[in-house]
Amino acid sequence: MEQEKITTAKTAETEKTAKISKKRILSGIQPSGDLTLGSYLGAIRNWAALADEYDCYYMLADLHTLTVRQVPAELRRHTLTQVAAYIACGLDPEKNVLFVQSHVPAHAQLGWVLDCYTMFGELSRMTQFKDKSAKNADNINAGLFTYPALMAADILLYQADLVPVGGDQKQHVEICRDIASRFNGIYGDVFKIPEPYIPQVGARVMSLTSPESKMSKSDKDPNGCVYMLEKPEDIARKFKKAVTDSDASVRFDPAGKPGVSNLMQIYAAATGRTFEAIEAEFAGRGYGDFKKTVGDAVVELLRPIREETEHLLADKAYLEGVYRAGAERAAYTANRTLSKVFKKVGLLAR
Repeated sequence: MEQEKITTAKTAETEKTAKISKKRILSGIQPSGDLTLGSYLGAIRNWAALADEYDCYYMLADLHTLTVRQVPAELRRHTLTQVAAYIACGLDPEKNVLFVQSHVPAHAQLGWVLDCYTMFGELSRMTQFKDKSAKNADNINAGLFTYPALMAADILLYQADLVPVGGDQKQHVEICRDIASRFNGIYGDVFKIPEPYIPQVGARVMSLTSPESKMSKSDKDPNGCVYMLEKPEDIARKFKKAVTDSDASVRFDPAGKPGVSNLMQIYAAATGRTFEAIEAEFAGRGYGDFKKTVGDAVVELLRPIREETEHLLADKAYLEGVYRAGAERAAYTANRTLSKVFKKVGLLAR
């Protein structure tokens, strides 16, 4: 009996040690609109598979949405819907920390401190600032310029080892690393220096109408973007209108056939088929048949997610419990880092 107790204690201690030694991942998406097919295939679907190997924190980056004017009621609705969609996509709240960024005040607090350790020249070189300034010429605000400091705070608060990003987003992690290294150089080993995590699997989904551009909820052409919770008939209609070319051949050639190649990537991600298998499947068949088949595959891929999201949205109390518990867990970790930072820079403890 005594030996059994010792064995049980050792097992519990081993499990505890394993959990502590897991590398931590932090990522998030702005709830500025409905989640897209690109968000799911390129990011969220991959997140769900990481929980057993990593200590995962996933936030809804609502503070970042404020650089562009939002309709308050819509922002609240999108935020709640995104919490439900995260869960419907397989992000178990028991295995992952799911939280709303603004529910953890430490983000804004550390964001201001890091503003004071981020150089003007660094911020002015950020590609996203240039792009968003061009799109919002009447609202080039200070938050749009300094958002990388808040993004750095998002990551550094949790001492994240890895940050899942697309290949086109590595610049965000690079400036975070620069800010953290500068701060550590002055005050010692305060922040863990994060690394970008670029999954080996995960499609970079392009617009259906402008396949040279990434699929985005800010796409001016509503037919270019497919949303995760969209009605099946609307998804099918958008794929039927997708841009292809005059070659009438289903062949993977991103440079020469960007529209067809984009549809092939989506179909491959939705079904698990290889490009070679897809080319063989549609040999001698027209684009109309090809686009309909891709659309049908996406409809079936997203159907269970849409249905589960709707089911979860009917239970507001459950969702409130999830994001409140997530905020408490996130705040516990974040406040430990923030207290250390405040002490290092000389702020008087409350």
